Amino acid sequence: MLSAVVDLAASVQYVKGVGPQRAEALAGLGVRTAEDLLFHVPMRYEDRRQFTHIADLRAGTKTVVAGVIEVAGLRRARRMAVFELRLADESGRLKAVWFNQPYLREVMARGRRVVLYGSVERDRHGGGRLMMASPEYELIEEDDAAVHMGRIVPIYEKLGPLTGKGLRRVILPLAAGLAEGPDPLSAPVRERLRLLPRHLALRRLHDPGGDADLGDLNAARSPAHRSLILEELFLFQLGLALRRQQRRADRQGIAFRVTDAAREAVKRILPFPLTAAQKRVLREIADDMQDARPMNRLLQGDVGAGKTVVALLAMVIAVENGYQAALMAPTEVLAEQHALTLGRLLARCRYTVALVSAGTRAQRAEARDRLRAGHVDIAVGTHALIQEQVGFRRLGLAVVDEQHRFGVLQREDLLRKGYQADLLVMTATPIPRTLALTAYGDLDVSLLDERPPGRTPVRTEVRAAAARRAVQDLVRREVAAGHQAYVVYPLVEESEKLEDVAAARQMAERWQEALPGVRVALLHGRMKSGEKEAVMASFAAGEAQVLVATTVIEVGVDVPNATLMVIENAERFGLASLHQLRGRVGRGRASSSCVLVTHGRLSEEARARLEVMVRTDDGFVIAEEDLRLRGPGDFFGTRQWGLPAFRVADLMRDRELLETARAEAFRFLEEAGPAEAQRLLASGAWARRFALSAIG
Repeated sequence: MLSAVVDLAASVQYVKGVGPQRAEALAGLGVRTAEDLLFHVPMRYEDRRQFTHIADLRAGTKTVVAGVIEVAGLRRARRMAVFELRLADESGRLKAVWFNQPYLREVMARGRRVVLYGSVERDRHGGGRLMMASPEYELIEEDDAAVHMGRIVPIYEKLGPLTGKGLRRVILPLAAGLAEGPDPLSAPVRERLRLLPRHLALRRLHDPGGDADLGDLNAARSPAHRSLILEELFLFQLGLALRRQQRRADRQGIAFRVTDAAREAVKRILPFPLTAAQKRVLREIADDMQDARPMNRLLQGDVGAGKTVVALLAMVIAVENGYQAALMAPTEVLAEQHALTLGRLLARCRYTVALVSAGTRAQRAEARDRLRAGHVDIAVGTHALIQEQVGFRRLGLAVVDEQHRFGVLQREDLLRKGYQADLLVMTATPIPRTLALTAYGDLDVSLLDERPPGRTPVRTEVRAAAARRAVQDLVRREVAAGHQAYVVYPLVEESEKLEDVAAARQMAERWQEALPGVRVALLHGRMKSGEKEAVMASFAAGEAQVLVATTVIEVGVDVPNATLMVIENAERFGLASLHQLRGRVGRGRASSSCVLVTHGRLSEEARARLEVMVRTDDGFVIAEEDLRLRGPGDFFGTRQWGLPAFRVADLMRDRELLETARAEAFRFLEEAGPAEAQRLLASGAWARRFALSAIG
């Protein structure tokens, strides 16, 4: 048996109740040591000090009852297996049923003692008596009742071969044996944060004691939870703070100068005055670029906040200092849009802009040759910019747009093409502050939180597919008023998996039939680059009044005369995509609308998403709601964001504690120095566990 006092780093197989076979299965889940097992946090707690008597149950409550199974059996109802039992205690009897779980007949036999946890409701088929439908259950043996009864009991999610009850048998004795040992945090940090000693926090996490507050435990706000959460967040933020400091100290970059020539160029470029937010962010970027240390800055801004103009002005600073700039976009359509926009804004300047991801093979080769020779000041492209054959004469600034669509290595590949080039990453997908501090804690963050004047709010409504004629009439009216409209579909062609989703090609033909005399254009990702460019140019010039497209137009497309966005199968889109698509309208002074067309019966989650879209057009509010609905993992959707796998902390629940931990981590680094911070992180393999090498 493992002595938890001596070595929490020992293999989990030596913990009593585990053994080699279970240890092998647990290792596949990342649980290799006794400490890993102790950090399998209870998902909730039940007060089993005093059970609710069956006679005292009330409909509409959620509670725990215990008793002996008097009757149990399996029956068929409407082609469904129904397992039913009668539970008895000294006060009465209770019916419980489970659906399509016939194996329970072998598990819960007559005479067994069982604990049920679930909602109490009226039995519509039993004269209105009380019952539980599909409650959680736990069979209790007399010899280990002390572990599972008569206390506040931790309820665990199954872990490989160990069930919730099995985990209690293993973890509670392990936690009880913990004694004071090495602590990852120093005494001053623990005192300032008011943390329990680590061994005591772990013990109380699994065995809270009779005086614990059940509400605090289930809200993860008990002293034990708070201590372990802050410890984990502190160490993670310390790793980010150390990376940030080391990068600033180790890398010598370019100290750009903001010259009079650059200021004059800016004046010539700007077609309108900057907002106060754009001026503030541009000052932050210019200060970074004038510093000899390489800039690593994230520029966040809602749809239409004017990020591209800010990035362009930063590129002007680099070019006026004799360097080149690169702008990398995730799609060809967006790269082409950026190239057109930059070319238009720079028409009165001597700078040259080249699109290196489009055209024939000969045209691409020519663009690469000019870039390598230094005849191109600003290169715009997709991931083609990081291909081996693409080289720069003197790259000084790399701008990555919609950066969440690129991996960390792709950004670094672009930076390697310059000598310690400055990096500006941009996103129009607002990231809640909590996640920005987590995924980008070692970057400086600038926020564009103001829209340019003249941008009008977009009115949003939900329509069922049956109201298609009314939607067509709405498009017809906008076109008659001299405006333009987008119609977006999820797919290009029919798919066996999504047979009910109309293909964009097919629908473009139907819209053309519904709108005689109106020119309808089609844009999708499978078109050749030249075709896409011609379609977008036609729509931007007003030659086509309706653009039927896939989500290829999600970002970057800017046609101020477009005032209506129709999104078909809106229930299939995530909140971020819906917000980005809606952002294609409302870019001029005319009032704009977005119609979300739904097909079929909506799930609760889809309904919630659409309600958010109707309620607000604030991207940061939408991002918070998206995070709440989906959780951090699905919100980011890809490992390239560098989100760590926290063991105790939860980014939505613990956002205030994250702020506290961050401030304390930066203070510790300043007071204790990098050597002590490095020692602390190395001692617990925190950098490896938090994947700090993959962040930024």
